Amino acid sequence: MSVREETERNEKLFLSEYACLSEKTRGRKISEMPCSIRTEFQRDRDRIIHCNAFRRLKHKTQVFLSPVSDHYRTRLTHTLEVSQIARTIARALRLNEDLTEAIALGHDLGHTPFGHDGERVLNKLIDGGFRHYEQSVRVVEIIEREGNGLNLTDEVIDGIKNHTTKGKPYTLEGQIVRYSDKIAYINHDIEDAIRGNVISESDLPSAPVKVLGRTKSERITTLVTSIIENSSDSICMDGEVQSAHDELRKFMFDRVYLSDKIQHEKDKANYIVNFLFTYYHKGIEKMPPLYIEFAEKYGKARAVCDFISGMSDDYAVNLFKEICIPNSWQGIKF
Repeated sequence: MSVREETERNEKLFLSEYACLSEKTRGRKISEMPCSIRTEFQRDRDRIIHCNAFRRLKHKTQVFLSPVSDHYRTRLTHTLEVSQIARTIARALRLNEDLTEAIALGHDLGHTPFGHDGERVLNKLIDGGFRHYEQSVRVVEIIEREGNGLNLTDEVIDGIKNHTTKGKPYTLEGQIVRYSDKIAYINHDIEDAIRGNVISESDLPSAPVKVLGRTKSERITTLVTSIIENSSDSICMDGEVQSAHDELRKFMFDRVYLSDKIQHEKDKANYIVNFLFTYYHKGIEKMPPLYIEFAEKYGKARAVCDFISGMSDDYAVNLFKEICIPNSWQGIKF
């Protein structure tokens, strides 16, 4: 018996009847020989961790653009926090932790530079719109590996595609990530917003604080515990905790995400994304060869969105400077 086969046997012995077993995967679009060591979902997790798009997350905005402090979250640290929360829930419910982790690590691969602000700009510029969760699927199916994609399993792709509020993953592992994403970003964004003097701890609405807790740790513990205690064949919280979470989320949108205090810098970021889209849409030949090929296959606008959405914040800013700002004249050296 191989290591993989032993792992699959242990899954059948230990995991819940509601878990998605590795050997029962719906498979990949292109079939592959099984690995002797890793299950299919473990292979997906590894492919995501080692891909280019995952590494670029370390330089993509979560909420605050170009923060001076090292302690503000980036899209990568957010992803790791989602993964940690999701794995904790999956383990407690005896669901497939490897599948859960793969979905969590891949859920934001398609995010634009400058966070949701960059996403909103691209959404206005392309027919059919631009949504980061759909772009994340596009990254793993098409863009990575020089246009060949990662060839992930259907369960992982479904979880990535449906991790947002409107989504409904068909696996419980995907549903866990959907909840964990919100638990992570609401609570770590509160911490970052307080650090950035956008809000103070006393500004938090009293009703949800009373239910969930005053500290980040208390709130996450309450939310995770509620999911574990109320889930079986579906993933959910109890009504009181869900209402408190929703009220806290609304507060964050009103006071932080759409705050005038950080809008000035967001306007600059939006201008850069808008400029780069127009620049490359008019000059497709200026993009790297892969995206020129995409323009022929999928249309100019989609190819430009692929190129820009893959950029880190710093890369987009530096590219804008390179295009728009003349280099200093060095003169003739003798």
